[in-house]
Amino acid sequence: MKRIILKLSGEALAYPDSKGIDFKKVNEIVLEIKKLYDLGNIQLGVIVGGGNIWRGKDAEELGMDRSSADYMGMLATILNALAVQAALEKLGLDTRAMTSLEIPAVAEPYIRRKAISHLEKNRIVIFGGGTGLPFFSTDSTAALRGAELGADIILMAKNGVDGVYDKDPNKYQDAKRYDRLTYDEMIEKNLCVMDLTAATLCKENNIKIIVFDMNKKDNIKNVIANPKIGTVIKNGKEKK
Repeated sequence: MKRIILKLSGEALAYPDSKGIDFKKVNEIVLEIKKLYDLGNIQLGVIVGGGNIWRGKDAEELGMDRSSADYMGMLATILNALAVQAALEKLGLDTRAMTSLEIPAVAEPYIRRKAISHLEKNRIVIFGGGTGLPFFSTDSTAALRGAELGADIILMAKNGVDGVYDKDPNKYQDAKRYDRLTYDEMIEKNLCVMDLTAATLCKENNIKIIVFDMNKKDNIKNVIANPKIGTVIKNGKEKK
């Protein structure tokens, strides 16, 4: 049984201008998530960003206190988590939304043992609220939850980018794509895959990451059997 964390950006749920929650897009994404779940032998957690609603760093640049801006961003991720939960349940899937900020009227508070219990009962668990602390990204949340819950793989779903490159492939035609990287190589080359905190957590806990393009049909499902459609990042020894 593989335990998988799927990391989605908030923009993945947004309208073409990268703002708001486009429920047509949400429904398309959860259909792809269901294909992954239907493979069987998988325990699945989902983490969603909040950049389609609020970006704490942008607000900080305009003079807002960073902590306040980040807490607002955490609330944005909860809105996205609830949208994903509703769409998954519409497909008949058993889900639980858990948040690091306690809002018991809308979701369960995140408790590690409870989350593991849900996963073991084959429920899809959607995590909102980030880490519950300012100054941490949702990439760090994915790494932290992956480490806490003993995840085998973190799937980093990207919008229109099919892996990790040495420079921005949208700007440079000669950008080189990597099929495989170690965490040390990723850090040494300063590749913008995730923040250093997240990378260190994954490295220390021997969690494999696959970075891939979620916009291609069936990729969320296919990347498990065929990691070469993305970039695999791992230590020299990967978890069995």
